[in-house]
Amino acid sequence: MFRWKRLAAAAVVVALGLTGCSANTGTSGTSSTGATLNLGVLVPATSFAAAGMSWANEAPYGQAVYDGLVRANPDGTIVPWLATSWSYNADKTVLTMKLRTDVKFTDGTAFDASVAAQNLLRFRDGTAANKSFLVNVADAKASDASTLVITLKAPDPSMLTYLSQAPGLEESPKAFGSATEKTVPVGSGPYILDQAHTVVGSTYTFTKNPKYWAPKDQHYAKLVYKVFGSSTALLNALKGGQLNAANTYDNSTLTQIKAAGYTVLPLELNWTGFLLLDRDGTVAKALSDVRVRQAINYAFDTKALLKTIGQGYGTPTTQIFPVNSPGYDKSLDSYYSYDPAKAKQLMSDAGYANGFTLSTPIAPAFFGTAVYTLIKQELGAIGITVKETDPGNNFIADLLAPKYPAALMVLQEDPTAWQLANFALTDAATFNPYHVKDATVAALVAKIQTGSQADADQATKDLNTYIVKQAWFAPWYRQQSSFVVDKNTTTTVQQGNAFPYLWNFQPKG
Repeated sequence: MFRWKRLAAAAVVVALGLTGCSANTGTSGTSSTGATLNLGVLVPATSFAAAGMSWANEAPYGQAVYDGLVRANPDGTIVPWLATSWSYNADKTVLTMKLRTDVKFTDGTAFDASVAAQNLLRFRDGTAANKSFLVNVADAKASDASTLVITLKAPDPSMLTYLSQAPGLEESPKAFGSATEKTVPVGSGPYILDQAHTVVGSTYTFTKNPKYWAPKDQHYAKLVYKVFGSSTALLNALKGGQLNAANTYDNSTLTQIKAAGYTVLPLELNWTGFLLLDRDGTVAKALSDVRVRQAINYAFDTKALLKTIGQGYGTPTTQIFPVNSPGYDKSLDSYYSYDPAKAKQLMSDAGYANGFTLSTPIAPAFFGTAVYTLIKQELGAIGITVKETDPGNNFIADLLAPKYPAALMVLQEDPTAWQLANFALTDAATFNPYHVKDATVAALVAKIQTGSQADADQATKDLNTYIVKQAWFAPWYRQQSSFVVDKNTTTTVQQGNAFPYLWNFQPKG
């Protein structure tokens, strides 16, 4: 689950394959005839309608009952599933996918390209949280029963990744618009929702689909998802041995969880640090000088902040690209070292030897108060006076209005460079609220969008390096997210998602 969205909820209410791939027949792994997988989840299902499905921590719900057009391996690589192969046209605005012809939904309806096209357009035009993923889809049609043609308004390098998530889930057309569509899923997936043993919002039970086309992906006879509304409730369930695996709220209880016999599987999904948003100096003139932004990076003791604020769980960094990105450069994790003297010299060189005042919003209910004390101390040591305002429930809204030039934040590390750029770097990005334009960034993002895979990968590397050297942000560390499993269960964490993908869970032995 992405931290800025969690904060919004709390405060306001709130590797792509561009050529054909060979088919995956779903025959990997082992199966179990009688085991039950008990999963601890943090949120209930928003909706069981494919057109309204959410992802992140809700991914296990959709994956139980639906098949996707493609799948993502744990490292994010896209592989075939209902779509056995695919290819783009020369300008990457038409994606043609060949589909399986042996799949049926649990109501007996056959899956084909027409059904796939309808599902895509319904998701694009629906109310799902991630409907914007398909904003570039102009149309989707079946050229024949096994061929899906997706026409894009513009090249979208993340399209296959999107199709491995909620937008690619396939629902029976007979369920479209039905009175029970949101509560009784009709898919072709490995499991069927057991309504008699499901308590909405609390416990969700699924039984094995006896006619599933890829039976070796059914590693359990039954799935039981138990929803926990607090870290304490989840900890008690784990201590009681009620769960085979679970996502955790934070790292505060890991010592107790490990003592209960669980193995911790770490994953870094987000980065924590200081957003330097007003890079044009619209409100805070000093931030328009790269030397000031660099000084702020040198002012933070990222290792100490990780230990003090992040409890030591994570990796200090000064870059925002994730480790699985082609743009990741290990050396950029330590591009800025803790050096107050160098920071002061940069401030002086920029004409701010006497410092300046910087306004920031605070969210003590989410981040606590200690971190803000440290920010004031470390920026104060180089002459920057921090003026704090508590906007309460308007934290996110005011930050994006924009009303503040800088702020402490936890942001997601998107799985593709295109997603990351459109989330935080382009002039229209969500977390570029001052709409700062940069010709270098624009040119590199254009290469990511339209270039060859090799060109896009190089542009991603260049973009990451440029952003770090220009000090667009002041990252502190990549926070560790922790998924836990018992001694009877094995799984692999999923790059870019809070919850491992369902087919990667297997019983040991």
